[in-house]
Order: sequence, then C-alpha cells, then structure tokens
Amino acid sequence: MRATMKILGRAGVVGMAWLACPAHAYHPMVTDDTGTQGLGGNQLELGYDYDRNTLGAPSGGGHSFPVTYTRGVGDALDLFAGQVRMSGGVEGWSNVGLGAKWRFYSNDASGLSLGLEPEVQLPVSAADEAKGLGNGRLSYALTFLMARNTSFGQVFANAMAARENFADGSITIRRSQYRLSVAPVLDVAQAWRVALDMGLKTNPDGGGRYLMRYMEVGTVYSPSAAMDLSVGVIRDAVQGPPRHTKVTSEVTWHF
Repeated sequence: MRATMKILGRAGVVGMAWLACPAHAYHPMVTDDTGTQGLGGNQLELGYDYDRNTLGAPSGGGHSFPVTYTRGVGDALDLFAGQVRMSGGVEGWSNVGLGAKWRFYSNDASGLSLGLEPEVQLPVSAADEAKGLGNGRLSYALTFLMARNTSFGQVFANAMAARENFADGSITIRRSQYRLSVAPVLDVAQAWRVALDMGLKTNPDGGGRYLMRYMEVGTVYSPSAAMDLSVGVIRDAVQGPPRHTKVTSEVTWHF
C-alpha cells in the first residue's frame, strides 16, 4: 500500500508519464503532433515541471526535470530517448524512455497528416520503484497521431494505449491505460502560439472511477527557427482522488 500511495501521490512519477506530459510531445501539450526533425535533424528538450497531487502527496508538491534528445533518421522518422530527474521528497532518475515517431501519411493539399509513436520505458530497480521513481518492469505505449492545418493554425488529435508493469505485484494502479485527446493550436501573433488541450484518459487509481478528464492551456514562443520556449498548466478532473495539477515549462533547441 505504501508503494501504491507513493506512485499515485508523488508528483512527476514516470509510471504515469504516458498520461501526463511526455517530454517528446509538442510541448507544452499532452497531445503530440506529426512533425519530425527531417533526415539528420536534431532536437534537445530541457524542461522543468512542478506537480501537485492531493492523494498522498507531501505539502509543497514535487519537481521534475525532463531531458529528451531526438534524432531524425529519415524525412518522416524520428528516434528519441529521454529521462526525468525528480526532486522534492523523492530524489533520483526515473525510467529511461525510448521511442520513435513515424509520419506515414501526409497530404499537402488537405493539410492532413497521420503518424504512429511507439515507446518503451526501461525498468528502474525494485528499490527505486518503491521510492516512487517509476516502473520496476518494462512498460510500453503506442500512440496514433493526427494533425490538420486550419485557417487559424492547426488541430492535433491522439489515441493512445499503454501498459504499465510493476515489480511490486501488490500495486493497485490499473495496468492498461488509454487516452483520447484533441488540441487546437492558434497562431495569435508572429512567433506566438496558444493551445487548448483536452481529453479523456484512464484513471490510474484502481479503486476509483475508470475515466478521468484533463484540460490544459499553454503557449509557445519561438524567437527563432532554432528555439522554442513553452509553458502550460494541466489540470486533471475526476470525482474523487487523485486530483493533479502540473505546471510545465521547456526550452527546445533544433539543430
């Protein structure tokens, strides 16, 4: 039970990262786009997140520092690797995430593009899992991506399925987790975009209602083609715990 409370209540737990704010997504959004770096392109993401969860979380919340590197190995195919450093009660590195993004369809005339994003999370030790640093067994996810250009900007939509696996068999978090989400992105001024991200996802608390909702408001400022600065606020909503709020920020460098 103690391990379960830590995993549900500790902010930034990577065992729930599929449903929170993956570092390789179109930051600051939960919903990812179909964009890739192009052959030979690189991307480095450095972030800071502050989490507050009312279920089992210590006062003051938690802090996490995600780092993700992405490499374009084809015009429409990226490979990425990422990890999160956690602090604020739980200290240490979380699961290593490895994955790919493949844009398998693109139509310039309609502005529609489709993609797939498989990802695995390598396990942490059983001791680190008990501390709340992540999953002690291999976990994996697959996300279907859709993007559509519009007169005001873009609209993204995702459908994700994930499997959470733990070394501690007594943990009551739901192993199979899903998310459906949509995010309109508005071009409001030169170099400025504003996004509204919303969706339904599996409540990880096995004793609570199966579905929960989330909503996010975020903005992206791009001072140059090589850099994006982004910030967002995400709020989970469910009848009963857990209730979770995340403030997420990131610097993204394209090179």
